[in-house]
Amino acid sequence: MAPELENEQLITIGEVARMLDVTTRTLRYWEEMGVIEASHRSEGGNRLYTPYMVRRMRFILKLKELGLTIKEMQDLGTAYGDAKKTENMIPRLVEILDSHINKVDEKMAKLASLRKEIVDYRFRMVEKFNLSRK
Repeated sequence: MAPELENEQLITIGEVARMLDVTTRTLRYWEEMGVIEASHRSEGGNRLYTPYMVRRMRFILKLKELGLTIKEMQDLGTAYGDAKKTENMIPRLVEILDSHINKVDEKMAKLASLRKEIVDYRFRMVEKFNLSRK
């Protein structure tokens, strides 16, 4: 084990997967895609993660909930860069979130329009066939 990790609590991939309610395959995929940093390895080759890496994975899950794609998360990782400074990533994150807000607004407008059409159609059918309102 690397000297800089001797004092850090390392968590196995299985434990992390249980903590985050994801599969180990998901964690390996994120690593392959560069969304998370390569994990440390035990002498037996098992993936080990620091608490810091687990916090980053929680953040990734939140971004996923917000609708970000793997590509967008890779872009954020690039913006985060080798300097590992959050402030390097924030402008790109804001851009991505603005884009997602616009997409959600567009979907909501389409759904509102569809709802109005359905309500209008229902009203016409009730009137045309003299149905009681339910």
